[in-house]
Amino acid sequence: MRRILLIAGGALLALLGLSVLLRLPVEAVADHVYPSVAAVPARAVVIVPGAGLRPNGTPRDVLAARLDCAIEAWRSGKATRILVSGDHGRADYDEPNAMRRYLLARGIPDAVVFMDHAGFRTRDTMERAARVFEVESAIVCTQALHAPRSVYLALDAGIDAVGAVAQGDAWLGFGQHLREHIAIDAAVLDAAVGTEPAVLGRRIPIAGDSRLSHDDAAERSAFEPIHRR
Repeated sequence: MRRILLIAGGALLALLGLSVLLRLPVEAVADHVYPSVAAVPARAVVIVPGAGLRPNGTPRDVLAARLDCAIEAWRSGKATRILVSGDHGRADYDEPNAMRRYLLARGIPDAVVFMDHAGFRTRDTMERAARVFEVESAIVCTQALHAPRSVYLALDAGIDAVGAVAQGDAWLGFGQHLREHIAIDAAVLDAAVGTEPAVLGRRIPIAGDSRLSHDDAAERSAFEPIHRR
Protein backbone atom coordinates (compact mmCIF):
# COMPACT_ATOMS: atom_id res chain seq x y z
CA MET A 1 0.00 0.00 0.00
CA ARG A 2 2.81 2.38 0.89
CA ARG A 3 4.46 1.69 -2.48
CA ILE A 4 1.20 2.50 -4.27
CA LEU A 5 0.83 5.74 -2.33
CA LEU A 6 4.41 6.74 -3.16
CA ILE A 7 3.86 6.05 -6.86
CA ALA A 8 0.58 7.96 -6.83
CA GLY A 9 2.19 10.87 -5.00
CA GLY A 10 5.08 10.95 -7.45
CA ALA A 11 2.73 10.93 -10.40
CA LEU A 12 0.71 13.77 -8.90
CA LEU A 13 3.85 15.85 -8.33
CA ALA A 14 4.95 15.19 -11.91
CA LEU A 15 1.58 16.33 -13.23
CA LEU A 16 1.71 19.47 -11.09
CA GLY A 17 5.22 20.21 -12.32
CA LEU A 18 4.10 19.74 -15.94
CA SER A 19 1.16 22.08 -15.35
CA VAL A 20 3.49 24.76 -13.97
CA LEU A 21 5.72 24.47 -17.03
CA LEU A 22 2.75 24.63 -19.39
CA ARG A 23 1.56 27.87 -17.79
CA LEU A 24 4.82 29.71 -18.49
CA PRO A 25 4.12 30.62 -22.17
CA VAL A 26 0.71 32.03 -21.21
CA GLU A 27 2.11 33.98 -18.28
CA ALA A 28 4.74 35.43 -20.63
CA VAL A 29 2.10 37.41 -22.53
CA ALA A 30 0.92 39.27 -19.43
CA ASP A 31 2.31 42.53 -20.80
CA HIS A 32 -0.17 42.26 -23.69
CA VAL A 33 -3.14 42.48 -21.30
CA TYR A 34 -4.40 45.94 -20.27
CA PRO A 35 -6.68 46.71 -17.32
CA SER A 36 -9.19 48.76 -19.32
CA VAL A 37 -10.23 49.91 -22.77
CA ALA A 38 -8.82 53.34 -21.94
CA ALA A 39 -5.37 51.81 -21.46
CA VAL A 40 -5.33 49.37 -24.38
CA PRO A 41 -3.62 50.41 -27.64
CA ALA A 42 -5.69 50.63 -30.81
CA ARG A 43 -6.06 47.66 -33.13
CA ALA A 44 -8.19 47.06 -36.24
CA VAL A 45 -10.71 44.63 -34.73
CA VAL A 46 -12.29 43.75 -31.40
CA ILE A 47 -12.73 40.01 -30.87
CA VAL A 48 -15.41 38.93 -28.38
CA PRO A 49 -15.28 35.22 -27.46
CA GLY A 50 -18.59 33.63 -26.45
CA ALA A 51 -19.40 32.95 -22.81
CA GLY A 52 -22.87 31.43 -22.79
CA LEU A 53 -26.51 32.46 -23.04
CA ARG A 54 -29.39 32.63 -20.60
CA PRO A 55 -32.36 30.28 -21.13
CA ASN A 56 -34.16 33.14 -22.92
CA GLY A 57 -31.35 33.37 -25.47
CA THR A 58 -29.76 36.61 -24.27
CA PRO A 59 -26.07 36.91 -23.26
CA ARG A 60 -25.14 35.90 -19.74
CA ASP A 61 -23.72 38.67 -17.54
CA VAL A 62 -20.11 37.64 -18.24
CA LEU A 63 -20.71 37.75 -21.99
CA ALA A 64 -22.63 41.05 -21.73
CA ALA A 65 -19.60 42.56 -19.96
CA ARG A 66 -17.37 41.45 -22.84
CA LEU A 67 -19.76 43.03 -25.32
CA ASP A 68 -19.84 46.26 -23.30
CA CYS A 69 -16.04 46.28 -23.49
CA ALA A 70 -16.25 45.92 -27.28
CA ILE A 71 -18.80 48.76 -27.49
CA GLU A 72 -16.48 51.02 -25.50
CA ALA A 73 -13.53 50.12 -27.71
CA TRP A 74 -15.46 50.91 -30.89
CA ARG A 75 -16.95 54.16 -29.56
CA SER A 76 -13.54 55.36 -28.39
CA GLY A 77 -12.01 54.70 -31.80
CA LYS A 78 -9.76 51.89 -30.59
CA ALA A 79 -11.12 49.56 -33.32
CA THR A 80 -13.30 49.81 -36.42
CA ARG A 81 -14.71 46.26 -36.60
CA ILE A 82 -16.16 43.85 -34.04
CA LEU A 83 -15.96 40.06 -34.48
CA VAL A 84 -18.31 38.12 -32.20
CA SER A 85 -17.44 34.44 -32.02
CA GLY A 86 -19.48 31.75 -30.34
CA ASP A 87 -21.27 28.44 -30.50
CA HIS A 88 -23.93 28.04 -33.19
CA GLY A 89 -23.53 24.32 -33.56
CA ARG A 90 -27.28 23.68 -33.41
CA ALA A 91 -30.34 25.62 -34.48
CA ASP A 92 -31.65 26.21 -30.94
CA TYR A 93 -28.41 27.64 -29.56
CA ASP A 94 -27.06 30.73 -31.31
CA GLU A 95 -24.45 32.78 -29.47
CA PRO A 96 -23.27 34.92 -32.43
CA ASN A 97 -26.71 36.29 -33.31
CA ALA A 98 -27.49 36.95 -29.64
CA MET A 99 -24.25 38.91 -29.38
CA ARG A 100 -25.00 40.83 -32.55
CA ARG A 101 -28.49 41.75 -31.34
CA TYR A 102 -26.99 43.03 -28.07
CA LEU A 103 -24.58 45.27 -29.99
CA LEU A 104 -27.19 46.59 -32.44
CA ALA A 105 -29.59 47.43 -29.58
CA ARG A 106 -26.86 49.67 -28.16
CA GLY A 107 -26.21 51.60 -31.34
CA ILE A 108 -23.40 49.67 -33.03
CA PRO A 109 -23.87 49.83 -36.83
CA ASP A 110 -24.76 46.58 -38.55
CA ALA A 111 -21.91 46.95 -41.03
CA VAL A 112 -19.37 46.89 -38.19
CA VAL A 113 -20.38 43.53 -36.70
CA PHE A 114 -19.09 40.24 -38.10
CA MET A 115 -20.27 36.90 -36.73
CA ASP A 116 -18.23 33.72 -36.39
CA HIS A 117 -20.69 30.85 -36.00
CA ALA A 118 -18.06 28.21 -35.22
CA GLY A 119 -16.25 29.64 -32.20
CA PHE A 120 -16.66 26.43 -30.22
CA ARG A 121 -13.40 26.94 -28.29
CA THR A 122 -11.13 29.93 -27.79
CA ARG A 123 -8.53 28.32 -30.04
CA ASP A 124 -11.16 27.91 -32.77
CA THR A 125 -12.13 31.57 -32.35
CA MET A 126 -8.58 32.83 -32.80
CA GLU A 127 -7.57 30.47 -35.59
CA ARG A 128 -10.73 31.28 -37.51
CA ALA A 129 -10.29 35.00 -36.88
CA ALA A 130 -6.91 34.79 -38.62
CA ARG A 131 -7.68 32.24 -41.33
CA VAL A 132 -11.35 32.81 -42.17
CA PHE A 133 -11.84 36.50 -41.33
CA GLU A 134 -8.25 37.55 -42.11
CA VAL A 135 -7.86 39.50 -38.86
CA GLU A 136 -4.30 40.80 -38.54
CA SER A 137 -4.57 42.88 -35.36
CA ALA A 138 -7.10 42.73 -32.57
CA ILE A 139 -8.18 43.72 -29.09
CA VAL A 140 -9.60 40.72 -27.24
CA CYS A 141 -12.34 41.72 -24.79
CA THR A 142 -12.64 39.20 -21.97
CA GLN A 143 -12.31 38.89 -18.20
CA ALA A 144 -8.92 39.09 -16.48
CA LEU A 145 -9.09 35.38 -15.64
CA HIS A 146 -9.34 34.45 -19.33
CA ALA A 147 -7.35 37.27 -20.93
CA PRO A 148 -3.80 35.80 -20.87
CA ARG A 149 -4.90 32.51 -22.47
CA SER A 150 -7.08 34.28 -25.04
CA VAL A 151 -4.29 36.66 -26.05
CA TYR A 152 -1.77 33.80 -26.12
CA LEU A 153 -3.97 31.86 -28.54
CA ALA A 154 -4.52 34.95 -30.70
CA LEU A 155 -0.77 35.56 -30.89
CA ASP A 156 -0.20 31.90 -31.72
CA ALA A 157 -2.68 32.26 -34.59
CA GLY A 158 -0.55 35.09 -36.00
CA ILE A 159 -2.68 38.00 -34.82
CA ASP A 160 -1.07 41.14 -33.36
CA ALA A 161 -3.25 40.90 -30.27
CA VAL A 162 -3.72 42.71 -26.99
CA GLY A 163 -6.31 42.14 -24.29
CA ALA A 164 -8.69 44.62 -22.67
CA VAL A 165 -10.08 43.41 -19.37
CA ALA A 166 -13.87 43.37 -19.18
CA GLN A 167 -15.80 43.45 -15.94
CA GLY A 168 -17.13 40.24 -14.47
CA ASP A 169 -14.29 38.43 -12.70
CA ALA A 170 -16.19 38.80 -9.43
CA TRP A 171 -18.97 36.65 -10.92
CA LEU A 172 -16.61 33.76 -11.68
CA GLY A 173 -16.57 31.05 -9.03
CA PHE A 174 -14.19 28.25 -8.08
CA GLY A 175 -15.40 26.06 -10.92
CA GLN A 176 -14.50 28.66 -13.53
CA HIS A 177 -11.05 29.16 -12.01
CA LEU A 178 -10.42 25.41 -12.02
CA ARG A 179 -11.65 25.15 -15.60
CA GLU A 180 -9.35 27.98 -16.67
CA HIS A 181 -6.37 26.26 -15.07
CA ILE A 182 -7.07 23.15 -17.15
CA ALA A 183 -7.81 25.24 -20.26
CA ILE A 184 -4.39 26.94 -20.04
CA ASP A 185 -2.65 23.57 -20.10
CA ALA A 186 -4.78 22.48 -23.05
CA ALA A 187 -4.12 25.73 -24.92
CA VAL A 188 -0.34 25.34 -24.74
CA LEU A 189 -0.55 21.69 -25.80
CA ASP A 190 -2.87 22.63 -28.70
CA ALA A 191 -0.39 25.28 -29.83
CA ALA A 192 2.49 22.81 -29.59
CA VAL A 193 0.81 20.19 -31.78
CA GLY A 194 -1.02 22.62 -34.06
CA THR A 195 -4.57 21.52 -33.30
CA GLU A 196 -6.90 22.61 -36.09
CA PRO A 197 -10.26 24.34 -35.50
CA ALA A 198 -13.28 22.05 -35.70
CA VAL A 199 -14.67 23.91 -38.72
CA LEU A 200 -13.22 25.89 -41.58
CA GLY A 201 -15.00 27.43 -44.56
CA ARG A 202 -14.24 29.94 -47.27
CA ARG A 203 -12.90 33.33 -46.27
CA ILE A 204 -15.02 36.27 -45.12
CA PRO A 205 -12.51 39.16 -44.92
CA ILE A 206 -13.10 41.42 -41.93
CA ALA A 207 -12.37 44.40 -44.20
CA GLY A 208 -15.21 43.40 -46.53
CA ASP A 209 -18.98 43.03 -46.35
CA SER A 210 -20.28 42.01 -42.92
CA ARG A 211 -23.52 40.75 -44.50
CA LEU A 212 -21.70 37.58 -45.52
CA SER A 213 -21.82 36.63 -41.84
CA HIS A 214 -25.14 38.31 -40.95
CA ASP A 215 -27.74 37.08 -43.38
CA ASP A 216 -28.73 33.46 -42.83
CA ALA A 217 -28.76 32.60 -46.52
CA ALA A 218 -25.46 34.34 -47.19
CA GLU A 219 -23.92 32.81 -44.10
CA ARG A 220 -24.94 29.32 -45.08
CA SER A 221 -23.61 29.89 -48.59
CA ALA A 222 -20.35 31.19 -47.20
CA PHE A 223 -19.93 28.15 -44.98
CA GLU A 224 -21.25 25.56 -47.42
CA PRO A 225 -17.81 24.10 -48.12
CA ILE A 226 -17.35 23.52 -44.37
CA HIS A 227 -15.07 20.68 -43.49
CA ARG A 228 -14.85 19.22 -40.00
CA ARG A 229 -11.61 17.82 -38.70
